[in-house]
Amino acid sequence: MLIKILYIVLAYLCGSIPFAYIIAKAVGRVDIRVVGSGNCGSANVFRSVGKRAGIATFIADTLKGFIPVYFAIFIDNTFFYFVAVAAAAIAGHMFTIFLKFKGGKGVATGLGVFLALMPLPALIAFAVFGLVFVFSGYVSLGSICAVICLPLASYFSGYSIATVAFAFAAAVFIVYKHKANIKRLMEGSERRSKIFKER
Repeated sequence: MLIKILYIVLAYLCGSIPFAYIIAKAVGRVDIRVVGSGNCGSANVFRSVGKRAGIATFIADTLKGFIPVYFAIFIDNTFFYFVAVAAAAIAGHMFTIFLKFKGGKGVATGLGVFLALMPLPALIAFAVFGLVFVFSGYVSLGSICAVICLPLASYFSGYSIATVAFAFAAAVFIVYKHKANIKRLMEGSERRSKIFKER
């Protein structure tokens, strides 16, 4: 039991690694919390520091969600333990202990978590994100559409009700974290990202 608890704590700490802050400091010499949107996530790094830095942050944030959940099978292969580890990793990203419990919105880390839990629905959701982002230019809109798509994709892919319910709960929480973006989208003041612009 102690090992199981310690692994959940480790998943939280892994999720807490603030790659957006680290990469922005290393590459752009800026504090990502005080530039752009102020969000400690890959989208803000992409816009405020540059495309390569943003992509690197996105990959790192995805991996810190994927790795703890993928290897949780060696500790306990029950569904509810996977959920506990997944929730800890996402919570770590959103409420990182290393930045006074202020982190990102959980999209990239959530992608990593669900790539480990349900690969096909996660890839479908990522494809939805890509399409919406490319055609609208809004990272936030792509993220919102992707997380809404995730529980639907998991349901139609034949996953259990418990798994679909977890995907739905995660989607609700991530959408809630985007409440300021939703307000700006409705007002027409949300900032578009220029995908191919080099910095």
